[in-house]
Amino acid sequence: MSDQPEQPPQPPQPPGSAQPSPSQASQPPAPPPPAPSSTPGASVPTPGSGYGVAASSGQPTAYPSGDSAASGNFADWPKRALAGLVDYFGPFLVAFLVSRGSSGLGLILQLAALGWAVYNAYLGGQTGQSYGKKIAGIRLISEATGMPPGGGLGIGRYFVHIIDALPCYLGFLWPIWDSKKQTFADKLLKTVVVKA
Repeated sequence: MSDQPEQPPQPPQPPGSAQPSPSQASQPPAPPPPAPSSTPGASVPTPGSGYGVAASSGQPTAYPSGDSAASGNFADWPKRALAGLVDYFGPFLVAFLVSRGSSGLGLILQLAALGWAVYNAYLGGQTGQSYGKKIAGIRLISEATGMPPGGGLGIGRYFVHIIDALPCYLGFLWPIWDSKKQTFADKLLKTVVVKA
């Protein structure tokens, strides 16, 4: 008698198929490949076009990466100005006007306006759209990836806009004649604002 356990009989193999070796016969079969996605609104990436989920699902959609990330799709300066008005300038203007009549309430509103501005900067970096950008129909993306740059970079971008204000606010006007319609902060952080 042999010391090896008895192997169960194997079913007959179809003609033309290879017989498994004894070591393969004892292994379980490989799992089947995953089923194709049937999620409504999901998009199938094409080579070189980035990736993402359709905008109808609430998730950011990728633009192709590289310098051609949004060629011809850059946001116009009036739309960017509208977004800035909603996200930053408007709340501070209201807080300033109220502080002229009531310094205590004005201080509270100035702190609230700062919180609103930082939150919108985070939201703009994380999803590509702050409240003002949603109203204006524009989106912030990274030039390299075509995706939103992230919340931390969004907040950093908000503070880097100080550079845009230093030379008589020229950096905020730079998108009017720039080929990629970027501010100085956008150029430093390699971001672009595109039509949503």
